[in-house]
Amino acid sequence: MLSLLAASGVSDPLYWSDLGLRPGIDLGFFQLRFYSLAYLLGVIFAWWHTSKMLKQPGAPMAQRHADDLFFYCTLGVILGGRLGYAAFYTGGNTGIPSVFTDFSGEGIVSWKLLRLWDGGMSFHGGLIGVTVAMAFVAWRDKLNFIRVVDYVSVGVPMGMLLGRLANFINGELWGRVSDAPWAMIFPGAGELPRHPSQLYQAGLEGLALLVVMMLLFWKTRARYRPGLLAGVFTLGMGISRFVNEFFREPDAQLADFAARTGLSMGQWLTIPLILTGLIVVFFALQKKPLATGSTSPA
Repeated sequence: MLSLLAASGVSDPLYWSDLGLRPGIDLGFFQLRFYSLAYLLGVIFAWWHTSKMLKQPGAPMAQRHADDLFFYCTLGVILGGRLGYAAFYTGGNTGIPSVFTDFSGEGIVSWKLLRLWDGGMSFHGGLIGVTVAMAFVAWRDKLNFIRVVDYVSVGVPMGMLLGRLANFINGELWGRVSDAPWAMIFPGAGELPRHPSQLYQAGLEGLALLVVMMLLFWKTRARYRPGLLAGVFTLGMGISRFVNEFFREPDAQLADFAARTGLSMGQWLTIPLILTGLIVVFFALQKKPLATGSTSPA
């Protein structure tokens, strides 16, 4: 990859097709798509890393809570991500989500809504779904909700990193037209080179934020300030997504919306994240930190 980037120039753009990437692994009877694998590995990493964090002093829950939590969070990611995409990104200029109104299949539920293999997942919808899942487990088991969010948020950027890399491997969600030396021509995106914005997102929303969260947890006393980790994650994710949207091509059905408002749908949905992150970080820093003794439930 680096050699291709170094050898490229404006007059000789990169072609995504020359990279020899495939959307999945052909097992003969089934194709394991990298996007599905990214979700799976992201959840496994988050569960493994959270389990490791729970062994440190000051943990807000026990391992049994983490096991239940990630089962419900997985459901939250899938259901929330799909419903969020349906609500925010399929309305086009009419504002009416098409996957809610397309009843071409049998039954009262839109068949198009259930076609997960056709793509279409919203980060903001998945975030809402995971938040609902964490709130449910915290309420049911009488856990401190904000501290549960603190611990879960540390591993989430790994899922974002893997997911954006899978987007790049699939040759989807490309960026805007660009004359940058590393711009690429993607299949189905026309003849002009574009920003590989999937890699920008993998770097900022994924790798950079993952490093920040890991350092905060393992090298500082941030976990003893309820809300600080969650606030930094929310703020960092919001800023990263807002910046990256300047390079990412808006969804085709929302291009007119972006032109009219000056910002993409992703940016409008990210502004509340940035404000929420700032508020949570501010109040977390104002409060007295918790004692350093273990608080893990039995």
